[in-house]
Parts: sequence; C-alpha cells; structure tokens
Amino acid sequence: MIRSLFTSILLSVAVVSFAQKVQKVTATYTYYAPENVTLEEAKHTALDRAKISAIADAFGTLVSQSNSTVITNQNGESDNRFFSLGGSEVKGEWVETIKEPVYDVRYDGGLLIVSVEVVGRIRELVDAGLDLTVKILRNGVESKYESTDFRNGDDMYLMFKSPIDGYLLAYMYDETSNQVVRILPYIQSTQGNVSVRADKEYVFFKKHKNDGHKVDEYTMTASGPVEFNTLYVIFSSKEITKTIDKSDEDKDGIRVLGFADFNKWLAGVKMQSAAKVTEKTIKVKQ
Repeated sequence: MIRSLFTSILLSVAVVSFAQKVQKVTATYTYYAPENVTLEEAKHTALDRAKISAIADAFGTLVSQSNSTVITNQNGESDNRFFSLGGSEVKGEWVETIKEPVYDVRYDGGLLIVSVEVVGRIRELVDAGLDLTVKILRNGVESKYESTDFRNGDDMYLMFKSPIDGYLLAYMYDETSNQVVRILPYIQSTQGNVSVRADKEYVFFKKHKNDGHKVDEYTMTASGPVEFNTLYVIFSSKEITKTIDKSDEDKDGIRVLGFADFNKWLAGVKMQSAAKVTEKTIKVKQ
C-alpha cells in the first residue's frame, strides 16, 4: 500500500526508439522456491521469469538483471539464469497481459513449487542505446540507499537522470487495492507530464527550497506480513500525457485509477510512442 508521506526510488533503464515484431505469447515457468521465500514472493518470481523466458525465446534477447545474472538465447534455446524482471538492458518487452495468470501451487517433500501460465503480447526492441538512471531509494536521497525491500513506514524517493531532454510519468500499482496511483506528475500539478532536462539529476518526493508547487511525499506501508507494489517509470523524448484518473479523498487526494484501465492505456503508450516503460517490484514487510 502507498500513502502520502515520504518516498525515494532509483532504477536503471534503457530507452528505446521504436519497436517491431509484436506478437501474442503464452508464457510458462515453474519455480522451485527456497525455504525463506513466501508463497506471494514465489508467485511474483515465477511470473517475472515466465515473461522474460517468453521474450528471450521469441527474440533471442540478452537481458541484464539487477543482480548481475543474465538470460541468453542461442540457436533457439534459452538459458534461464536470472532472478527478477527489470534489468538495465532490455531488447524485448512485455507489452500487456491479456489473460490473467493461472498458478499451480504444490509442495514436494516440504519444497514449495509454483508453476504459472500467462497470456500476453510482447514486442522486440530495436534500439536500447539510450541510458537512463532511475533508482528506487529507501530512507535516503543518495544512490547508496537504493533498494526494493522496504519496511512498514520507510520513506521512498525517486532519482532520475537522462542524457537527453524528455518527458516523464510514474505510477505505482497497489496489489492490495488493485488500484494504480499516479505519483508523477504531482497531485497539484496541472501538467500532463514532467518535463526533464538533459544531464540534470532529479530527486522526486523530496522537498526543495523554492519549489513552485507542493511536492508529494510518500511512505510505504503494509497491512499484512508482506505486500507488493509495482512501480512503472515511463520516459519518452516525444511528449506523452498521463491517463485519466480521479482523486481519492480518503487517501490525501492521491490520483488513482483501476488496474484494468491503466493496463489498457499503458499498452497503447508502448505501442504508439517511443516510450520505454520500466517496471520494478517493491516488497514491503511489516
């Protein structure tokens, strides 16, 4: 769950000029979870790996992961040596999920085994030569605070830097409520996006002197033992505009919309613009 207070975030992404070879796929994966992994964590890992496997099999991609493991494809056979989705170099991407994931959960001698099947559309990315810095930060506004593992009450910030001018949007999907929260542009902004300048480092959700409008601040919360949120960071050198949302007065006026509507809009953004969408799963424990 996400509510108004303090927040910090960082990621590393590659921006892509145009895409081609959009196709429908059925992605499957079976994950054998270590003893310290919960069922929800195992389901997330299985789904992420299913998506990456489908991309690798279709396009022969190389995907660099945040923990330095990779997935390669040679001669039509993929090598699934990776931990999570969200690497810094992606030559293929999951455009949209068109049929909800189906999970099969079983135990074998006390070992948790999660299989998943999901249907969606993927696309090949032609040019991943533009490096962006996008990082999730926890309880600090410097790179050393980068993390996707949060505790209840931790502050979150977003650091961003681009080598070219462009436009930025950011959304957070709260699985508990099945709603998507618009976190950039800020709540009180009347703009349809955030304009960013080349080579300037931005730290969002941190108050600065002489800010022209109210800066939103966030903290991460969990009502259960473990909760998951998905951060979507969207950047384009061409102007992109936020989707329609509404104010949730029960949660400090944050701007929200349903996940189905967001997913439909996001698929259109990926297909029609040069935008690069980076997803990052944030785990929040009590």
